[in-house]
Amino acid sequence: MLGIKVTAPSAVADGIVRDLRGRDTVANIARVPGAVLDGGGDLLLFDVAREGANDVMRMLRHRGVPREGSIVVSEPLAVLSDAADAAERAAPGHPADGVLWAQLADRSREDARPSWSFFVFLLLATLIAGIGRLLDQPILIIGAMVVGPEFAPLAAISYAIVRARRGIAGMASLTLFGGFVASALVAWGLWALAYVFGVFTFAQATTGELTEFIVKPDAWSFVIALLAGIAGVLSLTSSKSSALVGVFISITTVPAVGTLALTAAVGAWDEAWAAVVQLVINLAGLLLAGTATLFVQLRVGRWVSDRVRMRRLRARRAALRW
Repeated sequence: MLGIKVTAPSAVADGIVRDLRGRDTVANIARVPGAVLDGGGDLLLFDVAREGANDVMRMLRHRGVPREGSIVVSEPLAVLSDAADAAERAAPGHPADGVLWAQLADRSREDARPSWSFFVFLLLATLIAGIGRLLDQPILIIGAMVVGPEFAPLAAISYAIVRARRGIAGMASLTLFGGFVASALVAWGLWALAYVFGVFTFAQATTGELTEFIVKPDAWSFVIALLAGIAGVLSLTSSKSSALVGVFISITTVPAVGTLALTAAVGAWDEAWAAVVQLVINLAGLLLAGTATLFVQLRVGRWVSDRVRMRRLRARRAALRW
């Protein structure tokens, strides 16, 4: 179940309450008249089954609530209510499969915006990956994958493509690719300086059997990126953070950027180019799979929503005949 808090003018709140009472996926409706201090208005509180939340959000937007009031969605840790249980049973499917598109839109807008924390984490991950390649330590490569924050703007781009949000797509692309370029340049400068002072040798920077997969892209790289993209989007839409960590560990994006900076610093251009190819393959697979997964979820969600709406319409017609 999801908890919804709505503030709206009293006249708008009247229509919302009437609509909510006709939905079997909504429970525990409460109204506080005159609760909004600035400009007046009412406060509405209710629970809705996750699978039916998109229809409710669509209704609230249609009534102009975001323009004249506000909508706040929360996910409580537990809901102990027979009415809520009945609403959940009335909703089609499993709660874990329900995608709340308003929540995903808000998250995509946030993840698309560049921030200092994003660039710092990406730079740290890039440096860790470079050290992992230098020392030939896979555990450091895994650590870099976990630290890297690049999947967030990747998912935002996939969402923007599916929902035709050019603004989000442009900003997320700038954040992602700008972050890669900035991190690679900073790391390249640091590695070049260390190489000049003899901290490591050319051979150390270009050898290592345990981590050479980074500079040997193949068809399996693309397959793994496809699978990771599907798993990553599903973990975001179902809030399965543990699965998302597994996605981070399986994709070779940050390790490729770290290796690119390291090998470019010593002039190993063949390996630098191989790292670029690895990066492009992984990004292409992630974007393709993520976009396709969201598209399927959107179509399936609309199909289920249409079935529920038709069922509710038939029930109303049957009640009128009686």
